Amino acid sequence: MAAAGGSEFLVQAATYLGAAAIAVPIFNRFKLGSILGYLAAGVAVGPFGLKLIHQEEGVFHVAEYGVVLFLFVIGLELSLSRLWSMRGQILGLGSTQMAITGAAIGALFVASGVMSTSAAIIAGLSFAFSSTAFALQLLKDRGEINTEYGKRSFSILLFQDIAVIPLLAAIPFIAGASGAETAGWDAVLKAAGVLAALVLIGRYALNPVLRMVAASGSREAFAATALLIVALTALAVAWAGLSMALGAFLAGVLLAESAYKHQIETDIEPFRGLLLGLFFISIGMRLDLALIVANWWIVLGGATGLVAIKAGILYVVTRVAGAARDNAIKSAAILSQGGEFAFVVISLGAGSALFTNGEATMMSAVITISMIMTPPLVMLAHRLTAQSDSEDTSELARPESSHDHVIVAGFGRMGQIISQVLSNSGVKVTAIDRSASHIRNAERFGFKVYYGDAARLDILTTAGVADARAVILCMDDPESVNHATKQLREAYANLTILSVAHDRMHEIELRPLGADVIVRETLESSLLIAREALARIGHDENEIEDFVEQFRKRDRERLLAQVDYGPDAGMEFLHARYEKRDDRDGG
Repeated sequence: MAAAGGSEFLVQAATYLGAAAIAVPIFNRFKLGSILGYLAAGVAVGPFGLKLIHQEEGVFHVAEYGVVLFLFVIGLELSLSRLWSMRGQILGLGSTQMAITGAAIGALFVASGVMSTSAAIIAGLSFAFSSTAFALQLLKDRGEINTEYGKRSFSILLFQDIAVIPLLAAIPFIAGASGAETAGWDAVLKAAGVLAALVLIGRYALNPVLRMVAASGSREAFAATALLIVALTALAVAWAGLSMALGAFLAGVLLAESAYKHQIETDIEPFRGLLLGLFFISIGMRLDLALIVANWWIVLGGATGLVAIKAGILYVVTRVAGAARDNAIKSAAILSQGGEFAFVVISLGAGSALFTNGEATMMSAVITISMIMTPPLVMLAHRLTAQSDSEDTSELARPESSHDHVIVAGFGRMGQIISQVLSNSGVKVTAIDRSASHIRNAERFGFKVYYGDAARLDILTTAGVADARAVILCMDDPESVNHATKQLREAYANLTILSVAHDRMHEIELRPLGADVIVRETLESSLLIAREALARIGHDENEIEDFVEQFRKRDRERLLAQVDYGPDAGMEFLHARYEKRDDRDGG
């Protein structure tokens, strides 16, 4: 019997993996995204499809664990310093969009009489979420995450990522108000006490525990400890009567503030896509195809209405916030779909008897169809704005194929100096930049710069990267430098790649991507100023050289420590006095 049970488990696991392995590449091939692939896989193998996996209790335990780990990954990625720097746009744009969209859709549900007021509030707010996975992937694929509209869109997504937590926590209380037991003050105090205890434990006990495990040198033990923290936190929050997903998110936030955050991210990265995939497969399994087909006009009309309402509200909100017309259109298109967080909210709402199974299925179907509409809608938005985009650049020359040359990508302050030194040394240079003003300014001084986005491999290929002696990536946008470095290394194993890092944290991001040389923008100029200052206040040349070498050595040691243990590591290198030759010789 045990053997049979084990065999059944393996069969179901193989079915999950096989469905994902077939569906995801097909959906990616048609640029529909892996999320829809996982959903389709779940529909195919689930009880409403081929019935390869049935609605057994174990399947939903896996689904619940997928939700827990999904929220943990989101929490792990949120940095408090990052949130604080973007607080204006996050709170302003994000809260306005959520409030207006949630109120508008909730009011439609109440007016049509399909839901009670309490259920309509949760449903309206769940539809206000956009797909973080969809939108960020589209922005990254187009190299637009650091454009004006990309930053605005990201701010809205960030607020939504945060807003899902209080919404999940509120579901049991709202469900209680609509017919279940009303939560008493003792339950509220119990939940608050558990959350406060977890924050204190995370602040004072987490780093010592992780430090002790890290000292063992076992990566497996370290990863297991991180997942144990997730499980214990989720169980503690569930005991307090709140959502396990809330506990997982809190665990992620606590670990995100740990000095070991980057090591944790590295250890769980191989599992991230699979964990998210399991969650979406479980959602797909719950879609009742017969019910959807029988009500296809409601699903299709609902999805179209959802996209239209969200796009209209997003356009107005971003315009009021100061966005240009074209940027507002792009933001409205890329955030117009329903999001993966809505699946979480709907699933928990159905479990709390806030929605019927039929309502949950129909809402999930509407969100899924709205996701399918996103890629063509984004292409339409870019086509509508293409005319105004091309007016400024139509007369600019595009890169042409060349050979035995050096490609300089980015003609800002560093690109200009690098190109001048190389050209005057007899090296053939092909300079590329995506800023029309940079190009026109360069032409005034006799430089030939081609127009193009050097973060795109096809642009670099057209410029003759296959026959280049080297590529120097010095674009102003760190994300573009990262993207180009990774793509070039994967495509051209023997190409010499020199990448300019914006700052220290950017250098840490660049290190695993394959650049041959990484130089921080201000490092050498800062050292030159320090040399001159020391010389002019009386230090001799040999002593200055020695101090600079000591700085370089410590800086590298601190960088390696930060790679392994996070940005707070290696603090001891910052303030220790340099040793003088006399002291070392005497010692």
